[in-house]
Order: sequence, then structure tokens, then C-alpha cells
Amino acid sequence: MPRLTGGRFIAETVHGYGITHVFYMPVIAPRALMEMERLGIRRIMTHGEKSAAYMADAYARVRRGAGICMAQSVGAANLAAGLQDAYLACSPVIAITGRQTQINRHRHAYQEVDHVAPFDAVTKYNVLVDQPEQLPYFLRQAFREATTATPGPVHLDMAGFIGDVVANAEADLDVVAEEPFAKLPPFRPEPEPEAVRRAIDMLAAAERPIIVAGGGIVSSGAGDALRVFAEKLSIPVATSLNAKEAFPYDHPLAVGVCGLYSRECANRAVCEADLVFFVGSHTGGQVTNDWTVPPAGTQVIQLDVNPAEIGRSYPIRLGIQADARAGLSKLVDAAPESVTRSAWTSRVRQLTSQWRESVAPYVNSDEVPIRPERLCRELTRYLPSDAILVSDTGHSGIWTGTLIDLTHPGQSYIRCSGSLGWGIPAAVGARCAAPDRPVICFTGDGGIWYHVTELDTAVRNDVPVVVVVNNNHSLNQEKGLNEDIYGGPEPGSDELWHMTDGDFAKMAESMDCLGITVRRAEAFGSALDEAIGSGKPAVIDVKTHVEGIAPPAWSPPA
Repeated sequence: MPRLTGGRFIAETVHGYGITHVFYMPVIAPRALMEMERLGIRRIMTHGEKSAAYMADAYARVRRGAGICMAQSVGAANLAAGLQDAYLACSPVIAITGRQTQINRHRHAYQEVDHVAPFDAVTKYNVLVDQPEQLPYFLRQAFREATTATPGPVHLDMAGFIGDVVANAEADLDVVAEEPFAKLPPFRPEPEPEAVRRAIDMLAAAERPIIVAGGGIVSSGAGDALRVFAEKLSIPVATSLNAKEAFPYDHPLAVGVCGLYSRECANRAVCEADLVFFVGSHTGGQVTNDWTVPPAGTQVIQLDVNPAEIGRSYPIRLGIQADARAGLSKLVDAAPESVTRSAWTSRVRQLTSQWRESVAPYVNSDEVPIRPERLCRELTRYLPSDAILVSDTGHSGIWTGTLIDLTHPGQSYIRCSGSLGWGIPAAVGARCAAPDRPVICFTGDGGIWYHVTELDTAVRNDVPVVVVVNNNHSLNQEKGLNEDIYGGPEPGSDELWHMTDGDFAKMAESMDCLGITVRRAEAFGSALDEAIGSGKPAVIDVKTHVEGIAPPAWSPPA
């Protein structure tokens, strides 16, 4: 067994799992970072711990394997806050921090707070590492925990303010990278034959079944199996935001994203269904619009790799524990040759057509400032065929989820799961995971203000992402809420959601990025081409209409 420093062991293990980039805020385990450099792993130093977590989150989602973020003791709580998104998105991020040695704890050591509670809230696995001999057990377990069942973040807290007690000391350490846990999913459990038979019987007998496809479809690579199964049984498909890329946008059975950030047609279709089949989807508040879509009492089948999720929010008629791709493949094999539901599929197409007609005046608007709906039309039209679209939250999530179509099978979509400002750091992480694909971030002025400094990180590390800013100089998603409180657009209400009309193109140029300002919709396509073609980080500052406010999600009458 070789004698290695803890830092060398960490570097060789991370390299063995195929990690190409790590994201960190200094100073943390510098010996490990040095050894990573020698192995060819890129070290991306950020301007804040939350950004490091966001980058690792997007990196993990795009590569469908673990991402790594690191911070010293004083930054650990900030890193934990950044893991909220990875936790909500079921993203396999491994966070490594330093902490004061035990003799210094509980004595008001400089810059020390307890790390256990902050990380307990946002991780599946949260352990203290006191000496290098413990690394082989805890680091390999971190990869196992991050990638199995429902993926999610994990945390290793190493002794030493910068983790140096563990990273600098030597021990007899054997490097073993366990191949199954290098990618998602590590295993593909198959459903029980009786559950498959019952599911087919129930779905075939239903008059108005619908599938709600979740992020498990994407992490499992089950998109093709989903399409074949839906076609074979003529079942319409709604998706969560995390599964937006999983079903062709123009398929006759497609109804779009359902839930809170949703198309009205998708919510209506789910509510009109007599049987809802959740596949790889948490039945949480966002995908169900706070558990109203479908309404209580609807018959439900749920397939999930994690049995703890089955029946969590809706009582089930049938639960199937299986990997999404393995489960759908077995269902395809057991399904009858063809099932027709002409009345139901016609109704779903009618709902979809009516929704498109309702948004057409805004989507096709020539207004100046630009309507955000029209911006979405232009982005749909000009998005490269192999692009990764990265969306911030709030209005950005609503606009990209509902009005931007992925028109090529090579396009991908990832989105923020909670923290406004995630977009720019996430775009950097996504591009690190897929260096040969264009990465387009869609955010608003409210989002870009959070972490605009990470454009410098992109420049320093030659990560050419493109940031499209829906700039209405406001947080106009909050307009209605604040005016309701004030009883109308009274003095004082606007300062709670109005913002400075920032010139983000000039800010970008000051950091050696390309900056472009777009004031008319017809200029967007050439701006996007120029930004992508520049080969450098770029910001397209699109001046949009302050009244471009997304309608509330449709839900059934109480």
C-alpha cells in the first residue's frame, strides 16, 4: 500500500472518478489542489463560495456525475447556502471544507462556527474527517451517497482551518475509484414483473391517462424509452422543468411543463386526466402547483428509483421501484402493440393549440422595449442545435420553461432550483463539463446583479459562456405582491421592486468580455451569433418591457 499525503490521495481519487474541474474559494487544501493540477484537473477559483457550489451543481448535472466544490472553514457556511440548489435539484455535489481542530473548538476560535447544522440541512451525508487514514472510507462513501437512490449533495469536513491536518499528513493509503459511482445512475434496478403487468392493465384501461416525467428521466437517460412508451399507449406527456429536454417539444402527445412554472395547457391536461403516471418525479410543490395539479383524489401510479419517494404526496394505486430507463423499457416490452385514445389525444392537442393562440400576441409582438415573450421566440429560433440552455429562477424559469422550445434533440436545459443569481456561475460549470458545446445563460437584471463578478472567473479560465439578460430594470415578478400590500401603485410600493437600469454590456466589457446591447427583437439573432462566435465570455443586454409579467400558473377552481 503506497504512502501518500491526504492531499495526494484526494487528488488521485477525484481523478479516478473522472472529475475534470474543481470549484473552490481559497484557501482550502492547497496540497490537494496542487496534486490535482499535476494530474490535469482544472482548478476554478471563484469570487464566492456560493458560486463555487453553483458551478459544481451545474457541472454535475451536465456530466451526470459528481461535481466538487471546496472552501476553508470561514467560508463553509456560505458553501452550505450554495448547496441549497444542488439539494433541491438532486444534484450529486461533493463539498469539501476545512474546520478548526478539536482543541480550538468551543473556545471562540477566530472565524469559527459549527458546520454540522448548516450542512445537515442540504446534504444526504455529512461527516467529519479527522485524519488521512479515514479518507479511503469517507471519500469513497461520499461518491456512493451522492450518486445512489435520489442523487444529492454530500459534505466532508476536514480537520484544520484549511483542511491541512488531513491534507498534509501522510498515511498508507490505497486509491480505489469504484466505477459504478462515477456516473449516474450507478445501478439500474428493474421493476417487479407483477408491478409491470398491473401498470399496463391500469394504463390501458384508463380513458384519460397522462404521464408526468421528472428529472429522473434525464439523469437516467430515459428520454427515448419515454417517447416509445407514450407512443405505444397513446399517453400524453407533461414534464417537470428538470425534464424539459426529455420529450420532443413538437410531439403530438407533448403538453409542456406543468406545475408552478408552467403552461396552462399542461396543468389543464393533468387535471382532466383520470390516471396520472409520475415517472422519476418528486411529487413536490413546484411540479404540482402546490399539490393542486393533479387534484387530490386522482388515481396515481408512481415509478421512482427511490422507494421513499413513492406515495410521498399522493396516495398511490400502484408504486413501482425502478430506475426510470429500466422501468420504462420493461413497460414498453409488456405493452400491447398499440392503444388508441382519439378523443383524449384530440382534447390534449386542443388545449395545447388554445394555449399557443393565447400567447401568440405577445410572442409575435414588435413592441419596444421588447416583450420577454418575443425574446423567448428569438432565442428558440437562434439557439444552436447542440446548445445547453441554463436558466436562472423566477421569471427566467417561467419564460424558459414555458415559452422557449428545444427544437433539436442535441439541445439541453438545466435550471435554477431556488436561488436567484445561480445562472452565471452555473453556466460556467456547465461549460466546464461540456467544453465543446455552446452554453447560453438566460437571466434577468435581478439575477445578474448577484454574481456578475463570475464573468471575471469565466475570463480568467477561458470559459466562453453567453449570458442573455432580460433587462427590465426591475424585479417585476414582485410587482403584484407589493401593490396588493399598498392597495395599488402607491408611492413606496415601486421601490420594493424597481432597480437601477444597469448597462450590463459595459460592465461585461470592463471585465474583458464581449458586451452587446439589444433594443429591438430583430437584432437578437445576429447578437447571439456574434457572442457565440467571439470565443470569449459575452453578455447580451436585452432591454425588455417592464410590464412583461408572467401570468400566474393555472390551477383548478377550489
